Amino acid sequence: MRRTVFDESHEEFRRVVRAFLTDEVAPDYPNWETTGMPPRWFWRRAGEIGILGIGVPSEYGGMAGSTLKDSAVVTEEAQRLGFALGGLRVHTDIAMPYFLEYANDEQKARWLPKLVSGEYVVALGISEPGAGSDVKAMTTRAERVGDEYVINGSKTFISNGGAADLVVLACKTDPVAGRKGISLIVVETATEGFHRGRRLEKLGLHAQDLSELAFNDMRVPVSNRLGAEGDGFTMLTSNLAQERLSIALNSQASAASTLAHTVRALAGTTPGQHVKFELAACRTEIEAGQALLDRSLDAHMIGDLTVDDAAVAKLYATELHGRVADRCTRVLGLSHYTGDDVVGNFYLDGRVSRIYGGSSEIMKVIISQSFDFSAAGK
Repeated sequence: MRRTVFDESHEEFRRVVRAFLTDEVAPDYPNWETTGMPPRWFWRRAGEIGILGIGVPSEYGGMAGSTLKDSAVVTEEAQRLGFALGGLRVHTDIAMPYFLEYANDEQKARWLPKLVSGEYVVALGISEPGAGSDVKAMTTRAERVGDEYVINGSKTFISNGGAADLVVLACKTDPVAGRKGISLIVVETATEGFHRGRRLEKLGLHAQDLSELAFNDMRVPVSNRLGAEGDGFTMLTSNLAQERLSIALNSQASAASTLAHTVRALAGTTPGQHVKFELAACRTEIEAGQALLDRSLDAHMIGDLTVDDAAVAKLYATELHGRVADRCTRVLGLSHYTGDDVVGNFYLDGRVSRIYGGSSEIMKVIISQSFDFSAAGK
């Protein structure tokens, strides 16, 4: 089925990204799975070909006219090869908007060129041990002392945590004010008092950096705060639609690639009717998901993607990937339940997508809130 969501400029960019991933990343990717993160050269090269400048104004070195559609191209090409590059999406789709939307001119000039070039890698520090999905329950404290914040606390499950040069850190600046007491402070990881903890071993996503972070009397200038003190919760929620759409795009692309690799693995065989029916069911659901995701992407481009629309996209795409990966591994059999098999890795890598960025249950809560059950809504 022909897709109309991309134009020729996107397809030209796709060719550049495909060549980069195939010729430069693919030969080295097995090493990333061993070390648990991409090497620094990857970030530099991604910066050189424009991937890290998506959506960033050209005055800061960004790729002029680029949007989340260009990020979707990168995601599709990475998943076509079975590469887990979630840290890249954290950098471009999830963390970068905080700099673009809330940094002042001085902060943008200080940080954006280095983020776009790949000199700096960024992480988003929200999750804490014991806090779960409740952001208000965080305990990392930033106490203002003169022109500095003194930060103490810890974060966990931080993508890019092991490589990050900057962390957009959610802190309690007023511990008794609930969600109104949260602020976002950009932390430079070379700062005294910043500590990297364990690199977390995961069921899948072995090439993706996930770490613990700790802060012990870390002093950060007040000038590193994004926006006003106490506005952190509002900032975090404002980017949720794009974050969840980015996750959905990755899951949709992963589902499509899982099916493609499964069909390729069956080449030269004579599949039975049951196998053909399973693959037909996968294709049908993938086609439906692609229509939903393309529509959601177009809506996002014109500012019409609502929080509940994004929740629908994430819920459907992440659950879709789970169903497709389950069907495909069952069709292929035991030989594909291994860590060095591409379809087996799709199965493992995709599971967490139904948890991070808001679990499937949370998505259902959000979607259910969009219904009007009052008499006036009839």
